[in-house]
Amino acid sequence: MRTKKMLIFMVLLIAAVSVMAGCSGKKEGGAAALETVTILYPGDRSDRMSEFLDNEFAEKMAADLGLKVEVVFVPWAQYWEQKDIMLAANEPIDLYWDGLPDLSTIVNKKQAMVLDDLIQEHGQDMLKVLPKEQLQGATIDGKIYGIPSAYAPSSAMYQLVAVRQDILEAVGMTDLKTADDLKEFATRAAKDFPDMKGPADIIFKPLTRYFAEEQYNWIAVEDLVVFGEDSKKAYSYYETEAFQEVAKFNRGMYDAGLYTEDLTIKYNERDSRMQTGLYLWVEGSLGKEMEIVDAIKANAPDAEVKTYLLAAEKPRYITATGGEVLGIPVNAPNPEGAMKFVNWLYKSQENYLFALYGVEGKDYEIVDGRINKLTPNEFFYEWMFRNQNYQLFGPNVAQESIDTYKSWDDQAVRSASLGFRFNNEKVKLIETALKEVAGKDLAAIRSGFVNFETEYPKAIQKLKAAGIDDYVAEIQRQLDEYLAGQ
Repeated sequence: MRTKKMLIFMVLLIAAVSVMAGCSGKKEGGAAALETVTILYPGDRSDRMSEFLDNEFAEKMAADLGLKVEVVFVPWAQYWEQKDIMLAANEPIDLYWDGLPDLSTIVNKKQAMVLDDLIQEHGQDMLKVLPKEQLQGATIDGKIYGIPSAYAPSSAMYQLVAVRQDILEAVGMTDLKTADDLKEFATRAAKDFPDMKGPADIIFKPLTRYFAEEQYNWIAVEDLVVFGEDSKKAYSYYETEAFQEVAKFNRGMYDAGLYTEDLTIKYNERDSRMQTGLYLWVEGSLGKEMEIVDAIKANAPDAEVKTYLLAAEKPRYITATGGEVLGIPVNAPNPEGAMKFVNWLYKSQENYLFALYGVEGKDYEIVDGRINKLTPNEFFYEWMFRNQNYQLFGPNVAQESIDTYKSWDDQAVRSASLGFRFNNEKVKLIETALKEVAGKDLAAIRSGFVNFETEYPKAIQKLKAAGIDDYVAEIQRQLDEYLAGQ
């Protein structure tokens, strides 16, 4: 009996020692016990960002969440193509960024899982600063497939133009109200500032606002289809009179030598062009000058940037609950960890500022309620995660701009299409063909890169052959159902 008791005691002792040894191993090699979350992210990794991710950020993630967060950077020019390739190959991506207009494509490619349960379990802190109506922007058939990441004033989104105000005033102008004003500004700047390289962007959406009698917002991929705010109808954008006026205006800019070929060939580099300090304007959303002024000043210290809305007298519509979306792939290895990370970022202003600006006292300081960046490179993009509950403004941002920003949506009109998300499941092949025509033919026409009179009819013929009428009809059918349910 005594022998049996001793045997049991020894077994228990060995088990206890094993448990203690296991616990000791976890403490000494804590990093090995961390769950990994992998984020696919557009842009280039700066030296400070690398240092931050490997040190302060890694320590914070381990301490707060028990996570090891790895960030895979892909240059902007290759981001969307690489995103599709990596997700199609089931590479271990847990979180990525994309644009909301492509939500149905993202969902039908199985690039985004339903997030309702994950938000319920791991996203409650996030919901305190991202209202549920914000999440409607990434909802299809009542299910949430993404997190619209930017929560800020949004009426007339992408219909504004951010301008080098210092140069505008230097050439004898005070403001911009019309398309002709833009051309006059570019013409005078070319004469008085020959070292400047002209506009950084063709700003086709601000110009569409100006030329359109009925205000439009875009409701399909590749800018193929717009929603008419008065008629409540879907239209083929490239067939509208507004598009034709935009294309003719831009052709005139090319013919006058005011546009460069880069605006068409390297369209996606427009923001980086503007930030060199050598260009006159770029398409913007509200607060664009706040995003880019520091980067521009790094190259042109006397630069001032101001954002204008062409045809300001026309209504401003709230058409989206954020222009970008964070998605968790269907095959994400660690969806729970991805949601925990997003929830952590929005849990407090302390976390928000840490992720977007780095370490206080080292990378940024707060003086008189303004945030002063001590490290010139951004960390995680501020615009990508912008939240009006936590947002701070830099010392170079004029108080007038801040006041305008905060009150911007006060007089805005809620679009009837707000929350509508087109499901392209029935027309995927048509959509693919249309995207090819848009990319190969209509983008060059939109930019004024080719002769409008000769090339536009041929491009529209291709668009018709690719099935644009059937595509618009399917969007209209879904749109009618959506509007009837409102």
